[in-house]
Amino acid sequence: MTHARDVLDAFSVSFWLPIGALTIALVMKLPSLVRMWRDPMLRAVGGLLLFACAVFVFASPSVIGWTNRVTGVPNIAAPLVYSLLTALCASWLLLIVAWRNGLSDRSGSTRRAARWVVFAYAGVVVTLWVLFWLADVPVERRRDLDTYYANTPFMREEILLYLLAHTVACSVTARLIWNWVRTDGLDAWLRWGLRFLGVGYATNLLFDVTKLTAVIARMTGHDLDWLSTYVAPSAACLSATMVAIGFIIPHGGQYLHERWRIRLAHWQLRPLYLLMRTVNGGGAPFTPRATGELRLIRRETYIRDVLLQLSRHLDEELRERSYDAALGLGFEPGRAKALAAAVTILDAVAARERAPQTDSAAAPSGPDTAYLLQEIQAVSLALRHRDHIEAVRSRAAAPGRENARA
Repeated sequence: MTHARDVLDAFSVSFWLPIGALTIALVMKLPSLVRMWRDPMLRAVGGLLLFACAVFVFASPSVIGWTNRVTGVPNIAAPLVYSLLTALCASWLLLIVAWRNGLSDRSGSTRRAARWVVFAYAGVVVTLWVLFWLADVPVERRRDLDTYYANTPFMREEILLYLLAHTVACSVTARLIWNWVRTDGLDAWLRWGLRFLGVGYATNLLFDVTKLTAVIARMTGHDLDWLSTYVAPSAACLSATMVAIGFIIPHGGQYLHERWRIRLAHWQLRPLYLLMRTVNGGGAPFTPRATGELRLIRRETYIRDVLLQLSRHLDEELRERSYDAALGLGFEPGRAKALAAAVTILDAVAARERAPQTDSAAAPSGPDTAYLLQEIQAVSLALRHRDHIEAVRSRAAAPGRENARA
């Protein structure tokens, strides 16, 4: 029962937010990781998110106590957490190496830089464990180990080593990310994601500053333990949440933007779709579980099929007069073209209703409808403004061709 209570206590409110955000980011990246595992950048991102989650889980005071109890070694959770944090630092730098010269860069210098990061930080991890076994740390400290053992031989060096490795990695990553934010030509969602990453890594430096300040204060005989015990963990939680959001925004934002674009396009086609239904009498096939993309494709296909049936009734001369009329009314050329097409289609629908027997031919023949098939979105939007259409129709029908182009 005690163990279960300890594990549940590990996921306190302060740890839920970064763990939840990091897990969401990892799940969103997982399909890409599975498909393109050989991509070094994706591997670095996956390692970053995985190690970040592990750091917060194993750094929880209750999990620290559980780890020490299971292994029977007081404070063995310390080198474990430090090692995970060091691996996280390495994943930051590997991500920088993969991004530095573009996603497709596989040059010798890039591979050497990646190997240097791996060897250097692997050496740090090994050193952390050696220093721990040399140190004398018999009293378990779950929350304030860094300051409690700040003057203990070997443990003092271990604490300073992991903080130095973390500070270097965080400083390099933050500086390069803020440089990328100012790069021209970035996608808006990617730029916002980089901004959150930059804030996250800058906040991570607050973790280092508060930890080092408290540790050095202990070394010099002062007591600023509250910086290490309370401020540093809060900064780490905020930093991890910002980093997770930075990875979520480009993927989540682009996904939501694409969904919104499809739904908007489907809605914008509704006026022309309803008009075509009066011609054909039916509608596009409806499937409750159809994706938004499929529903949009079906609506576009239906509209184009019915427009082909109307082609024999389209009056090309009326379209030209309507275009001139729309220009004469002050509409810009693209809008004028859509209004002229709308006038022509409405006239064709009325002509078909007056002479439906002309549709009996197997293959309709008439004016070229390519411009209509390509501009159905603009034409549909024009149908939402019947007052504009009537103004263009009236001017096009006026005697004396007063609507001619200047």
